[in-house]
Amino acid sequence: MTKVKESSTIQANKKSAFEECPVTYVMEKIGGYWKPIILFQLLSGPKRYSDLRKSIPDITEKVLIQQLKQLEADKLLVREAKPVVPPHVTYSLSKSGLGLKPVLYAMSLWAVDDSEEHGSVFRRNMENFPGL
Repeated sequence: MTKVKESSTIQANKKSAFEECPVTYVMEKIGGYWKPIILFQLLSGPKRYSDLRKSIPDITEKVLIQQLKQLEADKLLVREAKPVVPPHVTYSLSKSGLGLKPVLYAMSLWAVDDSEEHGSVFRRNMENFPGL
């Protein structure tokens, strides 16, 4: 991987945007393709790694592990490992992660309203998430 030149103009602009813009802050935490999907899956309650893999079949194991570690480092989810064999690891939303519920819900409602082609499928899938 290429090392980021910290003194570059683009890095300075990103730092400035991160410090001054709340949307940039949010996107830094939950941006990307997979993080919002993982967070959305955890809205329905704690899940084991295998449950997340099944509910997001297109994600690779490597990417899921990376994204879970990033979300944990950003304190948006909690990883609970029980000392048993085989390992029993459960992921759930932290208090901060639960604070994203209205944001993820608003994104879901927007998708239902905006997509003529997929709106009914989106609406049906939202039924799997009680409390939304």
